[in-house]
Amino acid sequence: MNVNNDNEAAYGRFALASQVGPRFTADWKSDNHRARRLVAEFIGSFGLTFVLSGGAAVLAANGGAELAPYQFAFILSAVSALWLVAAVYCLGDISAHFNPAMTLGFTLRGDMTWPMTLAYFVVQFIAASAGSLTAAELFGYGGNLAATIPQPGQLWGAVILEAILTFGMVLVVLSMADGPKLVGSAIPIAVGAYVMAAGTMGGPYDGAAFNPARAFGPNLARGDLSTYWVYPLGSAIGVVVAVLVARFLRGPAKAEEAQAAMGSPLDKGPS
Repeated sequence: MNVNNDNEAAYGRFALASQVGPRFTADWKSDNHRARRLVAEFIGSFGLTFVLSGGAAVLAANGGAELAPYQFAFILSAVSALWLVAAVYCLGDISAHFNPAMTLGFTLRGDMTWPMTLAYFVVQFIAASAGSLTAAELFGYGGNLAATIPQPGQLWGAVILEAILTFGMVLVVLSMADGPKLVGSAIPIAVGAYVMAAGTMGGPYDGAAFNPARAFGPNLARGDLSTYWVYPLGSAIGVVVAVLVARFLRGPAKAEEAQAAMGSPLDKGPS
């Protein structure tokens, strides 16, 4: 298989789409490119839950005082925001969703095929679980590993909050990102700022995941998935609305935006 030929064909289809207007959809035929994107997703998703779960356990053991829920949420939001800024700067030219909600948003917009979307989902959930399990093994289960837990009697309220927070996150990224490839120096900062603000505000209420994989990892590690359904349901609602609003505000995605779903192949020669 010649990877260069695959990439040339993909870029040729992009050029044609730019000239005559048909919608471009990434075909993911390059094995090397596909593997690099999935590895990037694993690193980012693993790191997110590792720093959150590890941060919660370390904070509970070494914080020096009992923190109010708002203080706890503020610190963990800062930890996750800083990680995401660094990870998006590092991996954004390959793939930097780190969130099934973002992957679903790009798919509904037409940038990704469903088979590749499912591959992303599998990697993101495995990586998030591995991150929290690793943190639990190293640091213990303090702070509930930053698990997302709705307030008693507020399950549907948590669904609504997750829908709102996911809507905002997906709309920010779709409005600023050139397809799923996050480019531009401002985007990681915007993502981090949103995570910091939304996480601090919503954390005391339901954990403020707006990321089904981030919600899954800590709850799996602590062995309680009884209220997990709140997070994928809320996120799915938020994603659908965000994609519709983004299309209304900015029109359908341009061919070059969808082409960015191919990421940066980084191929050096024939395979």
